[in-house]
Amino acid sequence: MPQRPVRSILGSQSPVTANGEMSVAQAARLMKERRVGAVLVMNEGRLAGIFTERDALFRVIAEGRDPAKTGLQDVMTANPRTITPDRPFGHALHMMHEGGFRHVPVVDENRPIGVVAARDALGPELEEFVSELDRRERIGEVMR
Repeated sequence: MPQRPVRSILGSQSPVTANGEMSVAQAARLMKERRVGAVLVMNEGRLAGIFTERDALFRVIAEGRDPAKTGLQDVMTANPRTITPDRPFGHALHMMHEGGFRHVPVVDENRPIGVVAARDALGPELEEFVSELDRRERIGEVMR
């Protein structure tokens, strides 16, 4: 399981945030502009929820809601599970797998500092996995 800390995934990223009053259409434009798959929804400086591209698809489009008239507070995942920056990235991946979600807000002293996503595993962990598969394949060939 990947052991690099979540902090190393975040780099210099700052979280993309919005308030719950923002419309889904506005949030979608913000997500496109910032090239992210999730927005942290804030209420009085605290993390209230997370709104993701899957929420837009499943809770808005599939339900026939008007994105211009639907507020994030109505379709976000309230009180999402979070992770601290010192935890291993593998722990975040495990949380995502177990919970069936793809984004985890990262909080430090109850303050959101970023988001890690399942796609972040397509970095060194994927290279390590492919390398391990190659190594096992070579061992298999040698032992034949």
